[in-house]
Amino acid sequence: MEYKVEDVSPVKKKVVITVPAEEATAAISATVALYKMRTNIKGFRPGKAPASMIEAQYHSQIYNEATTDLINLQINQIMGEAGLTPLSRIDVDAKEIVKGEDFIYSISFDVAPEFDLPKYKGLAVEKEKAVVEDEELVEVEKRMLENAAETKVLEDVREPKDGEIVSVSFATFQDGEPVEGLKAENFDMALGEGQSLPEFEELVKKLKTGEDGEGDITFPEDFINTELAGQTVTMKVKLHAIKERVIPELTDEVAKRAGGFESVEQMRQVIRDSYMNSREELHKSNAQKVLLKELLDSVDFPLPEALVEDRAERLVRDLEYKLDRQGKSFAATGRTEEQVREEFMPEAQETVKSEILLLAIAKEENIEVTPQEIDGFLSRLAMQSKTPLHELKKYYEDNNLIMPLKDRIMSDKAMELVWDNAEVAEVEPKGDGDKKPAKKSTKKPAAKKTAEKKTSEKKPAAKKAPAKKAAEKKPAAKKAPAKKAAEKKPAAKKAPKKAAKKDEDK
Repeated sequence: MEYKVEDVSPVKKKVVITVPAEEATAAISATVALYKMRTNIKGFRPGKAPASMIEAQYHSQIYNEATTDLINLQINQIMGEAGLTPLSRIDVDAKEIVKGEDFIYSISFDVAPEFDLPKYKGLAVEKEKAVVEDEELVEVEKRMLENAAETKVLEDVREPKDGEIVSVSFATFQDGEPVEGLKAENFDMALGEGQSLPEFEELVKKLKTGEDGEGDITFPEDFINTELAGQTVTMKVKLHAIKERVIPELTDEVAKRAGGFESVEQMRQVIRDSYMNSREELHKSNAQKVLLKELLDSVDFPLPEALVEDRAERLVRDLEYKLDRQGKSFAATGRTEEQVREEFMPEAQETVKSEILLLAIAKEENIEVTPQEIDGFLSRLAMQSKTPLHELKKYYEDNNLIMPLKDRIMSDKAMELVWDNAEVAEVEPKGDGDKKPAKKSTKKPAAKKTAEKKTSEKKPAAKKAPAKKAAEKKPAAKKAPAKKAAEKKPAAKKAPKKAAKKDEDK
């Protein structure tokens, strides 16, 4: 094998590879031998069928697999010998191997630009002091007591009011016909908490216990049921009962039921520690952003276009997911998907520039990422997304996401190094929304989070779409193997197609 590395641009390289006919033919023969060992041919004992018969019967699969295996083997070899580190997936331009002929193909990929590292140690930065006010803790206790409250049916026959819970049955009609999915029996709903459309709550508040009523309600344009969005319907409702919440006193027993605490004192300490740790991490993160921006402003280099496009696409998909949870689409924002993507470009460019800079610092400091760190990250992600670890890990491996994940962890470690070597001055809080950032205080173990039980109450006319189960960003479907980036591991058994599409990243 011979290869020639060409600089297409400061951030893109192309490698042209020439494989002699003998080597190409040997790759085919090796694949035929594998098929011969694992294929049963009628009339022959396992592994005894003639190679020519095996090759003829499985010609397409054999040549496809031989091509893919050879390319992946050589890509790994080239990257190691030439010291190349792709920042994007590797695009392969190749046809299928032909027996007895030289095999010539090319690969192209983005690489990090060359630039002089700025000073990244001893930088001065401010970090806001973490403070938790007593009033905040009182508010948490209030919510916990409200969640621990019991309900009591009121004997009074009167109209309900905000803050009370009503038990109702309702049905929805349009043009005299019932609307499927918008009805319920003996449904409990808290008034004044935005659990349903304001018009529906107003209708209920006009009724007395035991009374029936009806009224016309117009659904908002962004209503979860797009067929009813903007439509006017008639809702019939019966008020069965009015209930009030009976708030308990804060005792050790209530604290135990609320979150497994031994006492009120322990509960308050855990809540305060949790708030302090969260706020400390927030202020540290803000300070790190200030440090990173200072570093980014001090350097200038070209950005790999493929990486920028990939980051912009991720931001678009994230927004799409959030809108989907609200029962909306891009059209609801008054913008097209292309307009949204264009708006995200500056953020995508800053993200890519940050990553390249931090990876350069990591290289300078010989920072490494161990397999255990990758497994630890995936384990935490699996718990957060409630996805089996083996499924999540397989997904990352099948979609060539392990290398991007490794780079992400390495970038985080580089940022921690910058942070640990910064001159941090702690300042008094500036007030809400004016949080200025800087250096790491002694880390404390994360405190046990307060268990604040949330009431899960059915909504008669919900304003938001039900949340879809998130998979930490699981992309929709597994990409075709031929489009995978070579990550120093064999790709799936499929011959690369010419000008393969760009895939995930790296």
